[in-house]
Amino acid sequence: MAKVHWKGSTLLAPVPAALVTCGTMEKANIITIGWTGIVNTHPPMTYISVRPERYSHDIIIETGEFAINLTTSAMSRKTDYCGAKTGRKTDKFKECGFHKAEAEKISAPLIEECPVALECKVTETKLLGTHRMFLAEIVGVAIDEKYIDSKGKLNLQQCGLAAYAHGEYFALGRKLGDFGYSVRKKKKNRKKPESPKK
Repeated sequence: MAKVHWKGSTLLAPVPAALVTCGTMEKANIITIGWTGIVNTHPPMTYISVRPERYSHDIIIETGEFAINLTTSAMSRKTDYCGAKTGRKTDKFKECGFHKAEAEKISAPLIEECPVALECKVTETKLLGTHRMFLAEIVGVAIDEKYIDSKGKLNLQQCGLAAYAHGEYFALGRKLGDFGYSVRKKKKNRKKPESPKK
């Protein structure tokens, strides 16, 4: 198949359509972030990249903390709104009808309506050009208890998470497999031995 070559660009997709909260319970802001991901396992590390002119940028510089709140497809309009409006003029919690939830490890609030939130403390920053990258340790995770089964397993597929791809929002689809399923040995169906005839 023939390839069409473009100049280098940010065409990596899908990415999370995340709502990042910063500030304090009394004075908080929400910013929509697509430029985020996991960068290390032990310790668990993530990053977000924020334009310096954004209202949240200076808040995160000052506090050194933020939370990454995962969004659902049902929240896509509100997620977009939080990226299109500035916190300098808008109380996004109020306008979107979101409720603040207290985090355990950071001062920034979590969004109660989001199924999962990562509590993050900044360890390093780097101005890359248009954006500043905030490298951070994930110091806590808050999960809506309804997505945890009786065995303590997180059923993330039930959350209806949203994703962002090339300027558009998408609902995540059906499960295709889990890690290692391509090399996992299939279990053989063993027949039970027949009981001896009397």
